[in-house]
Amino acid sequence: MPEVLTMHDGLAILWFLLISVLLLGYFILDGFDLGAGVLSPFVAKNENERALVRRAIGPVWDGNEVWLLTAGGALFAAFAPAYATSFSGFYLAIMLVLFGLIFRAVAVEYADRDDTKFKGFWNGAFFVGSFLPALLLGCAIGNVIEGVALVGAGDTAYIAQGFAIGDYVGGFFALLNPFGLLCGVLGLTAFITQGAAWLALKAPIGSAVHQRATSMRSLFHIIQLVCFVIVSIFFFVFVLPTFVDRPGMVFAYIFAIICALGWVVARLFIAKKNDLLSFLAVNVTPVALIGITASSLFPNLIPAAANPKGVVTYPIVPGMDIPADSLTIFNSANSELCLLAMTIITCIGLPLVLTYHVIIYRTFRGRIKESELEY
Repeated sequence: MPEVLTMHDGLAILWFLLISVLLLGYFILDGFDLGAGVLSPFVAKNENERALVRRAIGPVWDGNEVWLLTAGGALFAAFAPAYATSFSGFYLAIMLVLFGLIFRAVAVEYADRDDTKFKGFWNGAFFVGSFLPALLLGCAIGNVIEGVALVGAGDTAYIAQGFAIGDYVGGFFALLNPFGLLCGVLGLTAFITQGAAWLALKAPIGSAVHQRATSMRSLFHIIQLVCFVIVSIFFFVFVLPTFVDRPGMVFAYIFAIICALGWVVARLFIAKKNDLLSFLAVNVTPVALIGITASSLFPNLIPAAANPKGVVTYPIVPGMDIPADSLTIFNSANSELCLLAMTIITCIGLPLVLTYHVIIYRTFRGRIKESELEY
């Protein structure tokens, strides 16, 4: 961090926090949508039950996805170099997430209206289109926390090939590393737990969907804890020793404690079969996980993967240690005028988005009735 913060640096920090909030909004709101889609083959055994699952997320899923789109747009407008590196370097992974979201959206709309032989296809697309983003988003976060292969100033070989400093050169399969995959599974179980809690909240009490959803909620809540413990052990043994200049780690530990306490509180409400408070409590996990991510990254946006000596080790070039600079909020921030203009626009737009969500969730509050399976 700079020794003396300017207004430009302050705006950069503000937008780091705002993008974290946007991602948090997405992980909470679209998290239960994705989780419900992943659970759909297991909690819904006939067409009426599948329609109930789709109806549970039907009125809200499209508005929930806005948070992810807005976070991507904010990253571009506030930190263009980080946007360029992430969206070009992680291109295949992002396209898989995008196609998953597209297939899920089409499946939600068509499955209710298609009485042909393709109905099974749309049901399958609903599951796959929910599973891929739920897994890959967590995997992406794990890779960013750990650090990725970036071109450094001393990497003349890549620069000679046309790569710019800060470009990602690890490739798609480098993202499928142990820590990234473990974070992907943790994110997946968190989404499934949210989805089960949402379906338990929306399904009629006593219905088969409600009974299966409450069982899944309890089961995956325990699996989520096991995954969190495994990820934490792996992090402290293999990842933390490679961290260089991560001053926000103290806050990451605080969020980890919040995550643990939130799990205990959620477990108590699950045991009491309180569907509303259980749903609210399980959402402490995504809040804490995003808090851990933001705190452990700060002031980085995309840290370079470093060994304990503080130099990059490229897995695609064994034994090659090359100095590289991470993309931080200070060296990636756009102009002060741009950040200031975006801040003003956000002060106007964000309350409107929140008002929309309040209206839509209030309109469709309560449990689903048999007569409301179409929306």
